[in-house]
Parts: sequence; C-alpha cells; structure tokens
Amino acid sequence: MTTDSSSTSTSAAGGGISTFKGQERALRADRLGTGGLLLSVLAATAPLMVVAGVMPTTFAVMGIVGQPLLFVVLGVVLILFSVGYAEMSRHVHNAGAFYAYIARGLGGTAGAGAALVALVAYNALQIGIYGIFGFEVSGLLATYADVEIAWWIPALVAALAVGLLGWLKIDVNARVLGVLLVIEVLLVVIFDIAALADPGKEGLSLHAFNPDTLTGAGVGTALCFCIAAFLGFEQAPVYAEETSRPHVLVPRVMFFAVGGVAVFFALSSWALTVATGPSAIVGTAQKQSAGLLFFLTESRLGGTFTDVLHVLFVTGMFAALLSFHNVVARYAFAMGREGLLPAAFGRTSGTSGAPGTGSLLQTVVAVVVVAAFAIADDKPAGDPTAPVLRLFTWLGNIGALGVILLMAAASLSVVVFFVRRGAAGAQAWRLVTSVLSGLALLVIAGYTVKDFEVLVGAGPDSSLSWMLPGVIGLALVAGLLLGLVLRARAPEKHARIGLGNEAFQLDKAASS
Repeated sequence: MTTDSSSTSTSAAGGGISTFKGQERALRADRLGTGGLLLSVLAATAPLMVVAGVMPTTFAVMGIVGQPLLFVVLGVVLILFSVGYAEMSRHVHNAGAFYAYIARGLGGTAGAGAALVALVAYNALQIGIYGIFGFEVSGLLATYADVEIAWWIPALVAALAVGLLGWLKIDVNARVLGVLLVIEVLLVVIFDIAALADPGKEGLSLHAFNPDTLTGAGVGTALCFCIAAFLGFEQAPVYAEETSRPHVLVPRVMFFAVGGVAVFFALSSWALTVATGPSAIVGTAQKQSAGLLFFLTESRLGGTFTDVLHVLFVTGMFAALLSFHNVVARYAFAMGREGLLPAAFGRTSGTSGAPGTGSLLQTVVAVVVVAAFAIADDKPAGDPTAPVLRLFTWLGNIGALGVILLMAAASLSVVVFFVRRGAAGAQAWRLVTSVLSGLALLVIAGYTVKDFEVLVGAGPDSSLSWMLPGVIGLALVAGLLLGLVLRARAPEKHARIGLGNEAFQLDKAASS
C-alpha cells in the first residue's frame, strides 16, 4: 500500500468509502460486527463503576429514593434522542460523529465548535477515571499485598497500557473490552438475584418506582449523575467507518445499548433499595458511601465474591478508559483529516490501521494531567485524597456537561438536516422525537450548570461553580473562532468540515 501523494482513490473493503492520497487517511472498514461494536460501546458505561460508585453517591448526596425510576425516565429520553441520531447515522458515516452531524445540519462553523467541545469532553471523561482507578488499585495492593504505593503510580501505568492498546487493532481492543464487560455484568446480575432472594425488612418493595419519590430539590442534580451513567451509547457512530454496514449496525447497536443500559441500571438500583429497604437506602448509602455494594454482597454472597467484585471494579474502569481512549483518538483523526487539527492526526498507523497519532495525543494529555494532580498530591498541606477525588469529579462532570450539550445540539441538527433536504414530511415523527429529546437534554444541561458546585463538592460561593463548566464554554468559543477563521482564510477546508471520506471524492474530482 502506497502513501504517495499521487496515489489514486481506492475503495475501503466492504464499506464503499472512497479515499484519496492513500488508505492511511481512512479507517479500515469491515473490522467490527454487531457484537464487537456493541461491546466497545457498552464498555464505556463501566456498569460496575456505576453500580458501585454512581448509584450510592446519588442515593447519599441527593437523597432520592426513586433512582430506579430516573433511569427509566432517562432511558425514554435517550431512546427518543437515538431515533433521530440513528437516522442521521444512515446518511453520515464519519468518525467525527457528533461534530460531523452538527456540521452537516448547522454548518461548518458550528461543526468546528462541536469538534473542540467533543475533544475536550471525551478527554475529560477518560482522564477523570484515572483518579478513581489509581485510588482503587493502590487500596487493593495495600489490602491484599500489603504494598503501599501512591495512587498516581498505577494511574500512570494504566495510561501507558491504554496508550499501547490504542495502537493495536480495534478488534483486539473489542475482545479485551468484551471479556471484562461480560464478567462485570454477570457479577452484578448475581448480586441483583441475591438481593431479590434475600430482601431487607420491607421485602420486594416497588416503592422506588413510585413517582412520589422524585420530589425535592435534588432531582435535577440526580438527573445529572444518572445521565452520566449512560454515556457511551452515543459513541457507536464514531466507529461507523470501521463496520461493513454502518447504516444497519450503528442504529442497531445504539438501540441495544440504550435499552439494555436503562433496564440493567434500573433493575440494579432497585435491587440496592430492596437489599436495604427503601426507607433505609439513603441512610445506608451515606454511611457506606462507595462501599455500599461491597457491604451488601459481603453478607449475602461472602468474602470471596466481594473480593472478586473489588478486582472487577478495577478492570471495569480499565475497560472504560480504553473505550473512551479509542473515541478520543478517532475524533482527533477525523479533525486532522478535515483540517481542524494538524494533518498528522488525520493518518492511520501503517501496521494496524488505528488512528495512532490521535492515540498518542490522548495518552500524552492523560499523562500530563495525572502528573499535575500527582504533584498537587505531594504538597504537605494538602489532603492526600483530595487530588484523586478532584480529578475524578471535576473532569468527569466537565465531560458529562460537554456530551449533554453535544446531544442537544445534535438533536437540533437532525431537524435542520432533514428539513434542508426536503425530507421533513417523510421524517416527521423522527423530527418530533429529536425536538422532544433536545428540549429535555437542554433542561438537564441547565440543571447541571446550575448545580455544578454540588456535583463537584464545592461550596455555593466557590469559583469552581463557573470555572469548571467554563472549560466547555472556552472549548466552544475556541472551536467557533477556528471555524470562522477557516471560513475566511481557507474556505476549502471549511467546506470539508463534517464530510469525512466524502471530501476525498471531491479532491479526486478536482484533480482529474
């Protein structure tokens, strides 16, 4: 395979996607089937991390007993979102996903803004997990191996391991993700069955599904916590170029993912309320914190099962790290290919076909950020756990806010895209679902910004309440400015934003 600039257009195997100037500027098609794509997407949800971390935190901090009902409500909202999003995926196949869709609907400048937001948001989501990952691994080593090490050592080792896997073929990554994911889900299901078989004093109560449980000031913030648990399903279009039938597989995987995650999390959070009793779940979660799940499994399934669960808690986080890493690398690839990042990012690795430069970028950023928090951790006057908790909560919520806003913008772009194509009548019901989901997502984003100090554990007067969400605002402004500059100085690049491989067909036509 040649990479000479004079090489002619080729067709990606099975994908029908033309490339120009060599296949190094296109991701390899036909590498993922339904199973591989579904596992890659679901791994980002880190089911055990949600059940052991997000759910107890939501019960304890928000005091909302009806968390299972929240997962049902959010599942409906995200299925409505997926209807239009999945239809868009049939028309646009681009590793840039969110920003490509937004560019095709709202224009190249809006697409550039979305691209920077996506790059920052998914980097933040991925890097934030290193904090809790390092903390948990150091705790495991101290408990089971009597070895005391700082949290940042396993975090940096994980960053390097993830970076190495990022250079390998995506099908290898899918197998790694899949094995870890299946074991996680099985263990959580075993707990769910055990909890239902041995309920608390209130028996198999369905009180957690009562709408009356969703009252009080904490509901809006609880929505922010819970929607973060779903993040990952929207990544399916990022891999569209690497499937043989993206118009079929991407929508299929998205609906499987959203529906499966909603049911799984609703049932698992209900099992927690059954195990303690709905009236006791908030108090028990406040007392046990992130140890709630392990506390409940210890008495029902024994110490060995709980020990295995601890280990799988760590491997599940590693799977999420790898999944988000793959997404960031592909966003960087798409942006480099379209002139939003240097051209080097728009080329794949010659040995594996993976977006190697984007993978390297994400690894470097992760190592730098973890190192910065490690230095803060070494300050004698500081709380030794504070940098870890800040890394996880600060970056995690920054990333979640960015993705929520991207989904809202994507909903609007779906409407505009089909209206401009004269397909509003044929797509009417899909456009209605996009409008409804977009409005719901904007409400959730509003609550997220309003209650950001609660999400990150800062005081009401803390500057963090506007500085941290301001990171997403700065990314948006920077992206919009980049789009405006390209439109004024390099209109040919501006016209390519969101086109992906379609741009190479235009290149060939122009050169012939």
